[in-house]
Amino acid sequence: MTDPAQPPSPGRPAELLAAGDREGAAACLGRLDDADARKRALRELRNLAEERPEAFGDFAGTLATFLDDEERAVRLTTAKLFVALAQSVPDVVLPAVESLADRLADDGEFYYVRGRCAEALGYVTLEAPGAVEDPAVLADLRVGLSFDEPEVREKLAKGLACVALGDPDRLRHLVPSLAEHLDDDRVLVRYHLCTALAAVGCEHPENLSEAADPLRARLADESPYVQGRAVEAVALLARSGAPADPVPGLGGVADDDAPPFLTDRVRFARASLGDDTGRTPDGVGTVESIRRGTDEAVAAIRSTDGDGECPHCGLELPDGAPPMCPRCGAPH
Repeated sequence: MTDPAQPPSPGRPAELLAAGDREGAAACLGRLDDADARKRALRELRNLAEERPEAFGDFAGTLATFLDDEERAVRLTTAKLFVALAQSVPDVVLPAVESLADRLADDGEFYYVRGRCAEALGYVTLEAPGAVEDPAVLADLRVGLSFDEPEVREKLAKGLACVALGDPDRLRHLVPSLAEHLDDDRVLVRYHLCTALAAVGCEHPENLSEAADPLRARLADESPYVQGRAVEAVALLARSGAPADPVPGLGGVADDDAPPFLTDRVRFARASLGDDTGRTPDGVGTVESIRRGTDEAVAAIRSTDGDGECPHCGLELPDGAPPMCPRCGAPH
């Protein structure tokens, strides 16, 4: 980012932080009276977070103050910065958990700020399950599935999947509530919720009996990745021996063009049901395997959908969207 032979600029917080001067970076941020300058500085910090997240150390408390900034764009940029940090070094974000939870709980907040805060909290709980202990946070993640904007629902579902992958026990009593939303019109909501249920099923497969019908309905989902997670969850339920209606035939679930993600899980299900005596595929049916495969599955879903987002205001942009954002007018 900077020439190591040159001293950091006193007006560039990211350069100061990269040089190890956290006090100087905090002071510099505090002097930024202009919203555009704050937004630019936070974007540079986000770039630093993606390149050198370890540079942030105990800086999260300073950054958390910008989640209350009067400018919506500054709050959104800050929330995205916390997502970048939480993905790489979730421990660094721990001092900001309460501030992120407050933003998530604020019904009057810009929906995309709330979505990014949910995403950051999810990444924290994935690696530090006990860091977000307030039941109200789980309630905010779950209840929002019923009425929030589609973009927020995706982040809420992702946060719930992270919670389940960090500690399946925490969602074992919420199986029916999650199953209510398996027919959401957003494929990533369906995928993340099926992932959350499959993770619960790895530790508490009998609890999935309360979601058996909605999970079976997902066996006909348009997305092979949603199908795959649903098949995996149904197979875990079958292995538990819990009373449940018969699983429908799997013959039409995966065709010749289906990705290995789906075909491996169909083989796992057939073995679980006693319909296949071959070797059960590796890397299926455990919390660790679900964690390993989720990023790749999400990337595949996104590449199929072709969706993106405006880098300025966060609006979701479908494939073939006009070159100017319809909300803020910025090019993308």
